[in-house]
Amino acid sequence: MARPGTVTGWKLPRDERARLLERFPPKYENVVADHVTLRVGATPDTPLPRKPEARVVGRADDGKSLECLVAELDGTTDRPDGSTYHITWSLGPGRKARESNDVLRDRGWEPIGAPMPIELEPARF
Repeated sequence: MARPGTVTGWKLPRDERARLLERFPPKYENVVADHVTLRVGATPDTPLPRKPEARVVGRADDGKSLECLVAELDGTTDRPDGSTYHITWSLGPGRKARESNDVLRDRGWEPIGAPMPIELEPARF
């Protein structure tokens, strides 16, 4: 896990989280559902990103114990580091949120029916 304060991205406000949890009930017991990462390795001088136009456009599940929602920010799902913007949704025992990157890379993701607009708040965590 990254050291606190070294990750920049966007937090999912409480009301948005509740709305998404209602639409996408978590499959696994550890519900994360709280942020979208932009960059790991930030310093106190790293500026926060701007607030994007965001929506949930897809979902991935490895069928074992990890699911995540794919986010589109300002028209793209591609994070600058080559991975995919996402919200780790839920995890089973022993799984780590960072494994969402592996699932998306190795298995891809499925589009949801109609993309769902969401609000995200720039944050350091």
